[in-house]
Amino acid sequence: MNKVSKWFIFTLVAIAQFMVVLDTAITNVALPTIKQQLHFTDSTLQWVVTAYVLTFGGFLLLGGRAADLFGRRRTLLTGMIAFTTFSFLIGISQSVPMLIVLRALQGMSAALMSPAALSIVLTTFRDGPERNRALGYWTLVATGGAAIGLLLGGALTQYVGWRWNFFINVPVGIIMATAISRYVPAHAREEKYTSLDLRGAVLVTASLISLVFAFSQASSWGWLSAPILGIFAASAALMTGFIFNESRAEHPLMPLSIFKIRNVSGANLMMAPIYAAMLGNFFIITLYMQTILHYSPVRTGLAFLPFPIILGFMSTRIPKLVGRYGFKRFLVAGPLLVAIAMAWLSRLPVDGSYLSSLLPAVILIPVGMGMTFMPIIAAATSGVPGHEAGLASGLISTSQQMGGALGLSILSGVAATVTASSAHLGPTGALVHGFDRAMLVAMLFLLFAVGLAITVIRQPRRPKKPQDANHKLHVALES
Repeated sequence: MNKVSKWFIFTLVAIAQFMVVLDTAITNVALPTIKQQLHFTDSTLQWVVTAYVLTFGGFLLLGGRAADLFGRRRTLLTGMIAFTTFSFLIGISQSVPMLIVLRALQGMSAALMSPAALSIVLTTFRDGPERNRALGYWTLVATGGAAIGLLLGGALTQYVGWRWNFFINVPVGIIMATAISRYVPAHAREEKYTSLDLRGAVLVTASLISLVFAFSQASSWGWLSAPILGIFAASAALMTGFIFNESRAEHPLMPLSIFKIRNVSGANLMMAPIYAAMLGNFFIITLYMQTILHYSPVRTGLAFLPFPIILGFMSTRIPKLVGRYGFKRFLVAGPLLVAIAMAWLSRLPVDGSYLSSLLPAVILIPVGMGMTFMPIIAAATSGVPGHEAGLASGLISTSQQMGGALGLSILSGVAATVTASSAHLGPTGALVHGFDRAMLVAMLFLLFAVGLAITVIRQPRRPKKPQDANHKLHVALES
């Protein structure tokens, strides 16, 4: 496979990934309009985003394993066809339950697409500078897609209607499915067997969905109420059952041996709180712009414009720096910069302005994220054998999406709880106070990730170059 064909394949699967990430964020700007037209309540509105992210994250391990067992291209195409179909149905939905259910099904489709696409990248590019470069561009797609989604969502919502946030996937999905089936090689199965660990899939998915549901309802039901505590206990029991099942299953969904690779464990533990802070930040800052600053959907999207520009610049520079200095120092510095931005956003005023209240963070966050995402994917996938490439891809994507789902539930729950207990500040003041406290929690998420980078992540020793070894041998002989 020559270099040109590699990058053409990368482009095709990157566009597929872009569709997946875009739909995580594109609805944020449209939420007030969707709320008004379909009569959502404040408590159910977050489920337009959460339903998608939840099933996306919950089924990623199954999607990653399916890519290993049934072939990456086949899994990617299956997911893309379903994703395109559900996008159209969401666009014509007429009720709250219909929209939420279809968003959940769209998320399940995305769970087939994302790990299959990333595992195609991992098996197309060899470990080293070329893969680092590819992962740098992948980072741009995976994180920049969310910011571009806010911009595109604002324009579509204001000028042609919120339904076009979903209709736009239909022609793109048809074109890309055709191109992928024609140009991306049909990867052989990585495993001889084809039986999926459905019991493990049900246990882990039910556990994760229960956990997110508990966090999402805690602010209205009470954090220490019997139903919430019961759901948390059920989630823990299901996860315990999943781990037990994986240790006994002949062909487990997630072979526990993969966690013996220290950086795989560390990178996945880091990804969850980092993406929790990022997705929750997008949700809350979007609400702040539209409800407090009274921005239109288009103006809200334009406010995020520095994000993809700065992120694009960083994503093209970081791979070379990682090749020279390793990924650990960037996994410390990147989340720390984002934590500083979250600390700034925890001081949002009622009478704020874009330049003083938001722009410093909008500039600093993509700098930190650009320093973080390519190194964290490199750490999570380096040293993983080919037959587990889909598993590793699904695992880091699961950590990302479930972190996002949990983060969105936790931060919106914190904001709602603080707002309800701050009535003395007035409706607007209480709402902003809730936003501020949520941003402080996001900052703690990122500081936790920094701690993991310092204590858990290990920088692999780079093999000595042959010329270096020969030089030392020559000096030794002369002496």
